[in-house]
Amino acid sequence: MSHGFETLAIHAGQDPEARTGAVIPPIYQTSTYAQDAVGAPRQGYEYSRSGNPTRDALQECLAALEGGPVGLAFASGLAAEDTLLRTVCKPGDHVVIPDDAYGGTYRLFARVAERWGVDYTPAKVSDTDAVRAAIRPTTKIVWVETPTNPLLGIADIATLAAVAHDAGALLVVDNTFASPYLQQPLAHGADVVVHSTTKYIGGHSDVVGGALIAADSGLGDELRYHQNAMGAINGPFDAWLTLRGIKTLGVRMDRHCDNAERIAAYLDGHARVGQVIYPGLPAHPGHEVAAKQMRRFGGMISFRAAGGEEHAVEICNRAKLFVLAESLGGVESLIEHPGRMTHASAAGSPLEVPGDLVRLSVGIETVDDLLADLEQALG
Repeated sequence: MSHGFETLAIHAGQDPEARTGAVIPPIYQTSTYAQDAVGAPRQGYEYSRSGNPTRDALQECLAALEGGPVGLAFASGLAAEDTLLRTVCKPGDHVVIPDDAYGGTYRLFARVAERWGVDYTPAKVSDTDAVRAAIRPTTKIVWVETPTNPLLGIADIATLAAVAHDAGALLVVDNTFASPYLQQPLAHGADVVVHSTTKYIGGHSDVVGGALIAADSGLGDELRYHQNAMGAINGPFDAWLTLRGIKTLGVRMDRHCDNAERIAAYLDGHARVGQVIYPGLPAHPGHEVAAKQMRRFGGMISFRAAGGEEHAVEICNRAKLFVLAESLGGVESLIEHPGRMTHASAAGSPLEVPGDLVRLSVGIETVDDLLADLEQALG
């Protein structure tokens, strides 16, 4: 019997505990496990780097939400990305990456992976021809974000999956900005989904984590081997916090979207705003593609301040209810200046972001209060 998203979020991997009937999965805060005999661990548990029941519950839930056979949880989104790269790529290989992406992802490619012989080429993921032109005979991965961070570009997942597969490469989709509630890339042909579970999946700004969900069980087994061999797993309490957050993901995302739609419409008509970037606006160049592959358009908005970079910085500094902070996807609204904060590592690169850009992570507060805060912050 198939179940709806919200049912899976609450129940997948989370049966009542067998011994006591506890409705919530226990936190198995242990590093090791008693064995019944030499070479006879109970239910396969030997050591918590290799396996932990709390992490397993989270991994089963993540796989169910993204519709893949294998889900894996990590200490951070970057830990997940690094594990994926070192599973799939070797020295001499090549990856196509977005020309607009999370600064930490760019740093991983430009300052870590490249030193170990993995080359990369940035391409505009909303331009299929540009992605195709960036592919080489050595390309192993086409890596996309959709929406991208922070300019909210939209990649056509199904089209790029065909392009990648024609070249013998995998399509990897960072689904952090959308969450599995709004978008399920594996259903559109992607091979691996990446998440920073710190963001919408955890949803409460109280835990750091990452995830990989694979469409193919064979690749999933390879990723699982490297998860254990490289060791960048999350602890039981972090897994438990993330699993708790997942339970309300659907209802939270609906409120994030409700609020973001109101705020995008408000900013779109404001004299102190030069441009509003939100996939839910019909004028957004990726609006039709987003409408095809997303349930709704998400809680992230970027806009360009009419008064230039200093005006953008002033807006961030004047905001009160919108907290000036990095990260995104929590219940509270955040504001930041990407060029000087989350994307500072991309300065001087093809991924450098405009200095007049402001990024909003729209929370689930009363929307009229958020609008009033933006009104005073815009000046």
